Amino acid sequence: MDMIKLQRPDFTRMVPIGPLVAFRIIFGSLGVFGALRFIYYGWVDSLYIQPKFHFHYFLMEWVNPLPGNWMYLPFILMTLGALGIALGCFYRFSAILYFLSFTYVELLDKANYLNHYYFVSIVAFLLIFMPANADVSIDAHRNPNLRSSTVPYWSIWMLRFQLSLVYCFAGIAKINSDWLFEAQPLRIWLQGYRDLPIVGSLFASAWLAFVFSWFGCIYDLFVPFFLMNRKTRTFAYGAVVAFHLLTWMLFPIGVFPWVMIGATLVFFPASFHDKWLRFFRDESKTVDSNKQRPLTPVLKYGLILFVAVQIVIPFRFLFYPGQLFWYEEGFRFSWRVMLMEKKGYATFYVVDRKTGGSIEVNNALYLTDTQIDQMSRQPDMILEFAQFLGNKYNDTVLHFGKESVHLRHPKVEAEIFVTLNGKPHSAFVTRKHDLLGISPTQSYTTWVEEPLP
Repeated sequence: MDMIKLQRPDFTRMVPIGPLVAFRIIFGSLGVFGALRFIYYGWVDSLYIQPKFHFHYFLMEWVNPLPGNWMYLPFILMTLGALGIALGCFYRFSAILYFLSFTYVELLDKANYLNHYYFVSIVAFLLIFMPANADVSIDAHRNPNLRSSTVPYWSIWMLRFQLSLVYCFAGIAKINSDWLFEAQPLRIWLQGYRDLPIVGSLFASAWLAFVFSWFGCIYDLFVPFFLMNRKTRTFAYGAVVAFHLLTWMLFPIGVFPWVMIGATLVFFPASFHDKWLRFFRDESKTVDSNKQRPLTPVLKYGLILFVAVQIVIPFRFLFYPGQLFWYEEGFRFSWRVMLMEKKGYATFYVVDRKTGGSIEVNNALYLTDTQIDQMSRQPDMILEFAQFLGNKYNDTVLHFGKESVHLRHPKVEAEIFVTLNGKPHSAFVTRKHDLLGISPTQSYTTWVEEPLP
């Protein structure tokens, strides 16, 4: 009997370029829209110019905002880079410019972290190495030698892989008791629509929250596989459009739904994209459909490393003790999208070590509302703000009642209460700890209080 042999996919084989070109145009166009949107709504000023303090990512403490209105420069460069990607003009340079400017902005303050910003940075990085300007581009029009109707399969596969990763990990993250058996946090969020005419009572009902929770989990887990199947692809994409339009209408998540709706089109074959790309093609020019692009050792092992890192990073939370949603160690960069409703109330105290006298800090003097909201429930940001306060008040004269004290190396304490997914407020951090004496690498379970059962 003949044995059925499983063949590894040939990532060097040439496939039609249509999906990659369409992805490039959609991604670049949304990039232009996103950058201009930040400028138009004044978010450059409110998020990066006005704040007196920014929360840094680990090992990225050296990344700081440009002074004053110079912070508009990265967004201008971002716009130009995205436009260059969309038009295929100086494509490689544009992709590098967009990746660097976008990633720089996202590294400025982790209080502004969003999963789709992380996704955009990853895709922008991948596009640097893809020949996405080989067709329907200004570059190919100016230099016919660049023109090709095919690209290596790995370039299409990597984009589909990255999108599948986002969906699948988002689905895996939803397999938890709060999401599936309590319908939280959707039960809380949907209550905000209970006063709508006609449908208000529907949103107030618990059963709808359960339907949304279970559907969201199943959708995320399986939609990539349905998108890969020719027979179910159209139905699956309809579900993608419906799902993201619904989330866009119900929740303030910016352009993320449009990014996913546009990016997911890469699962469709070239014949689908060619129906509209042909209006932009110069058919009078000869297109080289057999131009081979071998997978060099550097690129081959680079792709293997990239795939491995993208799979491992979301699972790093397994190496940390304690409940993930409470301590949030390993939470970022793991595609945990809209999984919890967590609010905190934080009061910080600067304490004189000799007298024990203390002053209460007004957080709003140094942080924006967004920063306060994020800091009040995330241990790494709590420690960083405490360090900032320790440096701010060190070697200063403070007045405790009628007594003046020259502070030298003060303590910083905090009293923080947090509520998670509708549970009662619980002590998160107490004043028994001097936050300045805690290392950022120390386990959060050693100084953050345990959650309520």
